[in-house]
Amino acid sequence: MTDEAFHLSPLDVRRWDFGAKAFRGYDEKKVEDFRAQVADELERLTRLNQDLESKARGFHEQLRAFRERDKALNDALVSAQQLRSEMREQAEREAQLILREARA
Repeated sequence: MTDEAFHLSPLDVRRWDFGAKAFRGYDEKKVEDFRAQVADELERLTRLNQDLESKARGFHEQLRAFRERDKALNDALVSAQQLRSEMREQAEREAQLILREARA
C-alpha cells in the first residue's frame, strides 16, 4: 500500500467495527486494549509529525532568509571590489598626472 492509498486515523482505529462476533473468536478485552494502544500511538505519531512539519517549515523559512542574506553579502562584496578597482584606477591616473606635471 502506498501512503496515498491508505490513511488511518486514531479515530478510525477506535471506531473500527469487526462485524459480528464469531464463535470462539478473539478475547474482546485484549482486542479493545490493543486498539486503544494503536490509537494512542497513532495520536502520538500524528502530533510528532505535525511538530516536525512545523519545524521543517521554520527551517525552510530560515534557509530562505539565509540565502537572501548570502546574496546581499555577495552583491556587496562585488560592489566593494568594483569600487576598489575604480579607486585604484583613479589613483593611478592621478599619480600619472602628478608625474607629468612634475616633469613639466
